[in-house]
Amino acid sequence: GSRGDTVSAVPELPVFDQETVLSAISPGEAIERVRDGFVEYAGGEWVMPPKVYLDAYPNGDFRAMPAKGAGLAILKWVTSFPRNPEAGLPVVMGMICVSSAADGEPLALVDVRSVTALRTGAVAAVAAQELAREDAVTVGILGCGLHGTWAGRCLAAAEYGPGICFDPNPEAAGRLAGELGWEAGSREEALACDVVTCVTPGSEPVVFESDLRPGIHLSMLGADGPGKAEAEVEAVTRLELFCDDWEQASHGGELTGAVAGGLVTRDDVTELGDVLTGAAPGRSSPEAMTLFDSTGLAIQDLSICLALLGAHRAGRVSAGTVKL
Repeated sequence: GSRGDTVSAVPELPVFDQETVLSAISPGEAIERVRDGFVEYAGGEWVMPPKVYLDAYPNGDFRAMPAKGAGLAILKWVTSFPRNPEAGLPVVMGMICVSSAADGEPLALVDVRSVTALRTGAVAAVAAQELAREDAVTVGILGCGLHGTWAGRCLAAAEYGPGICFDPNPEAAGRLAGELGWEAGSREEALACDVVTCVTPGSEPVVFESDLRPGIHLSMLGADGPGKAEAEVEAVTRLELFCDDWEQASHGGELTGAVAGGLVTRDDVTELGDVLTGAAPGRSSPEAMTLFDSTGLAIQDLSICLALLGAHRAGRVSAGTVKL
């Protein structure tokens, strides 16, 4: 006779492409969601094991990034292949698998580039809101690629601006400036702004000790692995330091060089979640100089996936489907 343990019909899995993600979530909503994610994680409600790097030398690497919260569990599988643009391919590719944290059922597959761009841009805005001077308005963007563009869009959505866009490729700077009604300018002009966001490959510094002036806020989004930095160590050690996650920032972010040199220790660095929850202060004074090191967290991707699934349930976006 039948044992009664037949496997149920395989459900169709929604698949969200880049266009769908970006149409579902505005920069303003991304900022709110990412802010909430930091608070949930800081409060111990959300869980995030450290990301795993899989080296694919000499061309790049893969990262596997899990997180759990609000009834979902995600795994982000994402690349960083810096030389890809020479071959007409994106640096960042991959997907996010979203499952139910209750029973493990797969719920969605999501394009990784759009989620990463949205949450990276959103973090730049949250960091500025928490760490820049109260009266900060002007924005300098150093690096106008995909993530620099979204940082600009999110800062504009948070009502910062006007801004100066700098990129070694004048077309990239001009495009972003044109879209936001800002200006393209030099590295020095971008660094003269109140809120400076660096989104370069991190292969060589773009911020030097001589660039620092009282009241500046720097968000460093580019250095995302060991050996990369956007600011020289002499500059880093003069700033009040904040990061998204100490474990990641100390091993593969903007702070790594200063930490390795024994110039910066755990006690010198505040996690942004602790500022958001009031567990730690932000900048010490209007004249203080602040640096936020963003290494990219799976909880931020989870925040965006939550918003996406919510938009899908509400019928605001439609998705493709696949059967596994």
